[in-house]
Amino acid sequence: MPKMKSHKGTQKRIGVTGSGKAVRVKSWRGHHLELKSSRRTRRYDGKELVSGESLAQVRRLLPYLGV
Repeated sequence: MPKMKSHKGTQKRIGVTGSGKAVRVKSWRGHHLELKSSRRTRRYDGKELVSGESLAQVRRLLPYLGV
């Protein structure tokens, strides 16, 4: 049986913590930041764990991630 392929778009966006949890970068932080308030852009800072509802989909898209 051939190897399963990882979804390359997802592979670039999702990583794994040392404890094995899936992490993603928050959305809405891409551009037009001068239009958004500081309070709003701070809310989009950093990374966040992938929610439980999306975890099954991430496992399907990235079979070798080890999540």
